[in-house]
Amino acid sequence: MLDLQEVWVPTQAEFDAFAAVSGDDNAIHVDPEFCAATTFGRTVSHGMLIYSKLWGMLKRYDASLRQVSQSMMFPNPAFTGEALDLRIVETSPGQLTMRVTRVADGAECLVGEAEVTC
Repeated sequence: MLDLQEVWVPTQAEFDAFAAVSGDDNAIHVDPEFCAATTFGRTVSHGMLIYSKLWGMLKRYDASLRQVSQSMMFPNPAFTGEALDLRIVETSPGQLTMRVTRVADGAECLVGEAEVTC
């Protein structure tokens, strides 16, 4: 059974590049000065950037995999410069659970499932 795990430390450059590609240039993702005055205190990752990091892990494992469906929630923010633990576990053939947690406090930043096929 598949069990992948790695640590990623997001950078502001990655947030900015994702904003440029996706068109989501909300200040919460790309403006550190604005974010300093918010309850977060710093920029917050795009949820789909986090998911794309998971998908990249999966494609490095097996480039032939294709996504059939996905569902995910983002219960807590992920911040620039704060390490994240990315994990993908196959629960049954073609069924994956995905979880991203902040290393510092264990808070879940992404909780999801995906169905994949070759």
